[in-house]
Amino acid sequence: MRIGELGRRAGLTTRALRHYEDLGLLTARRRANGYREYDESDLAMVAEIRSLVGLGFTLEETRPFVECLRSGHPTGSSCPDSRAVHRKKIAEVDAWIARLHDVRDELTSAQPRCAFTVTTEETP
Repeated sequence: MRIGELGRRAGLTTRALRHYEDLGLLTARRRANGYREYDESDLAMVAEIRSLVGLGFTLEETRPFVECLRSGHPTGSSCPDSRAVHRKKIAEVDAWIARLHDVRDELTSAQPRCAFTVTTEETP
């Protein structure tokens, strides 16, 4: 399939696909006329990248998952490098959650100290 069809099927613009190619995450084969050509494995690769990005991974963090798929594994998380990135992302999310709990606790404890006076000018 050509880049336009891959884009339509993957829900991405051709510009995004070219960006993935520039980063080395996607590899196009070239036809004799110079057109990029992709197959179903490329569609699976793009789906993996989009799924990971949707979970908060950066494009660079998707690289081990892509390489794992390229090497013939059934999933991008089948390889040690991708599992390590996955564990790192979980630790990052856990840190965000802890920080959010701290912020919530601080806001909750500060709430009684906040005195808001509503004047008639502020009321609709």
